[in-house]
This record gives sequence, structure tokens and C-alpha cells, in this order.
Amino acid sequence: MRHVDVDTEDSLDPAAMRAHYRAAGLPEDSLAADPFEQFGRWFRQAAESGLHEPNAMVVSTADAEGRPSSRTVLLKHVDERGFVFYTNYGSRKGRELAANPHVSLLFPWHPVARQVIVAGTAERTGRDETVAYFRTRPHGSQLGAWASEQSSAVASRAELDRMYAELADRYPEGEQVPVPPEWGGFRVRPRTVEFWQGRENRLHDRLRYVRTEGAAGGGWTVERLCP
Repeated sequence: MRHVDVDTEDSLDPAAMRAHYRAAGLPEDSLAADPFEQFGRWFRQAAESGLHEPNAMVVSTADAEGRPSSRTVLLKHVDERGFVFYTNYGSRKGRELAANPHVSLLFPWHPVARQVIVAGTAERTGRDETVAYFRTRPHGSQLGAWASEQSSAVASRAELDRMYAELADRYPEGEQVPVPPEWGGFRVRPRTVEFWQGRENRLHDRLRYVRTEGAAGGGWTVERLCP
């Protein structure tokens, strides 16, 4: 098999790139009672560390045939009901979630040697919730939601800019932009939430909350995974 250099000038070898993790561990007795509280702790610490966009997460979906796709999306809200992001429902992820609601979220907080992995199912947010969030978006982002038929092919950048300019003329700054009918939120209700802490010698800490079903709405158990 022919070897392909990642960088033809410096011949960088990805297999030789090794980070040595020396962060404090993640013992079971330090965990919060539920994954949402634990996520809140880590999210706050990630933000306070100066990490750029700690709300950025990799959203992985699969179509009806099981073919996966991933992309980076921004988390917009989290509470005991789940993790919320917004998109065009006609986008690839929107279509795939309509056909197959199973989804994975990954928060890759590399600078602090941590990651959080959420696995669960996605459902659309209510229209009132979508409208309320849309109203908080900058005016330009509201116009962009109309201009972009997300994931569909466009003839050129100039065509995309033309559509945006037309919308800017129709809805000048200060005028309310209606919410696109095919734009809205997804709430991911987790089945498992894993907290990964990098440790020395690749013996990382991996603690996973697993939802348990019960008459009172269920709870959570915690299991340790081998790294």
C-alpha cells in the first residue's frame, strides 16, 4: 500500500503525534447525581478555561440505510429534558433524523483533555420554543436561515450572496424577520452520557451514565468503561 504524507513539505506522521495527559482523574464519588448537572459543571469549567466555543459539538446521524454522517453544530440549550440545537429541517441531518431519530453528540474539549459523548434520540422542539430562540438570533443570522437551503447544491457563492441581498432589502435592519417554516430545533433526549477524562499511559477515565426506566420517570446508573 502506498504511503501518503499528510504534509508533503514536513512529512508529518499522524501516528507519531502523541499527547501525554496528566490531568487529575475522574473518581466515581466526584460525579453529580445526574448527567445534566455533571455536564453543567464541566461546561462551566471548559468555558472558564478559555476554550473556544465549548458549545461546539459533533452531531452524528445516520440515514434509513444506516449510512452515517457528522458535522459540527452549536449547542443552544440544555436542561433535564435534553440537549437542543437548531437547523434547517430539510438539511441532511434534518432529513436523516426524520428517518432515523438515533443520534450521537460529541463535545471535543481537547485543550482540557476532556470529552462528553451523548447518545439518544432526537425530537423536534415545539414551534413556540423555536420562534422564541429565532428572535434572539442576530438579524443577519435570521436572514441567513432564509437564504440558505441547507445541504442543497447552489450554483455559486455569488448566487448565495444574491439571495441574501434580496432578503436584506426585503427585511432591513430593525424589521422583524419571520421564522422559516422548515427551520427549527431538535432536542436530543439522552439514553447514555459518557464523561471522558484523559489520564497518563492511555488509562483514561470513562464514566457513563445510563438511563434506567421506572414508574417515577426513571433515573441513572453509572458504569466505568475500560479506556
